Amino acid sequence: MKVLIFEDEALTAERLEKLLKRYRADIECLAVIPSVEEGIAWLSQNPQPELIFMDIRLSDGSCFELFEAVKLTAPVIFTTAYDEYALRAFQVYAVDYLVKPIDFQDLKRAMEKYEAWLQQAHQPVVQEKQRFLIKIGEQYKWIPVGEIAYFHHSNEAAWLVSKQGKRYPMDSSLDQIEKQLNPQHFFRLNRQFIARLEAIEQIHSFFNSRLKIMLQPTVEEQILVSRERVGLFKAWLDR
Repeated sequence: MKVLIFEDEALTAERLEKLLKRYRADIECLAVIPSVEEGIAWLSQNPQPELIFMDIRLSDGSCFELFEAVKLTAPVIFTTAYDEYALRAFQVYAVDYLVKPIDFQDLKRAMEKYEAWLQQAHQPVVQEKQRFLIKIGEQYKWIPVGEIAYFHHSNEAAWLVSKQGKRYPMDSSLDQIEKQLNPQHFFRLNRQFIARLEAIEQIHSFFNSRLKIMLQPTVEEQILVSRERVGLFKAWLDR
C-alpha cells in the first residue's frame, strides 16, 4: 500500500511512518512533503497514492491552497494540532481527521475507517431493492425494505425478520440478499445475520476481541462479530 505524507516537522513525520509500519508492514511512504509548493510539484509529476496523510498547516501555507491548485482523487486523512479545521476538512475528500499528538489507537481507528470506505467504494453497483416478495403457502406478500429488522440464516434456510418480529422464509441465500441491500443501512454481522442499523440494540465487548450484539426483535442465540470484522463494523457505525 502506497501513502504520501504532508508534514513539515521531520520528527512528527518519522513517528507517523513508524505507526503506519506497526499497523501494516507493507505500507510504503512514497515521500514526505513539507510545503504546499512541493506538494503541487510532486502531485503534478507522479501518480496519486492510495492514501494521503496531510497536515493542514505546512511550511509555506495551508494545505487547502493545494486543493485549489491540484485535483486530488486519493482519499485524505488529515493530521493537525488544531481541531478548528475539521468542518472544512470534511468538505474535501476526507476519510478522517486526527488531532496531534497521534497515538497508535488513533491511527488504527482511522485506517479501519479507510479500509471500510475502500471496501464500500469498490462494491459492485447493484439496483437497490425497495421490497422483497415473500411466498406464504399459496399466497404472495411483499415486505418493504424499511420494515425489515434483519435477515437470519437458520435450519438450512434464510429468514426475513420484520421490525414487528414476524419471520418470513426466503428463497435466496444471505450472500444473494446482501448484494441487494444498501450497505449504508445494513451490515453483515457474521455468516448468520445481516442487520439494519436500527435493529442493533446493544453492543458488548466479548472474549478474544470480538463483539456481542443484541438485536431487536430479540434472538435467542448468541450473535458475535468476529475479531477480523470488528474494525469494519466500528467504521460502519462511525461513518
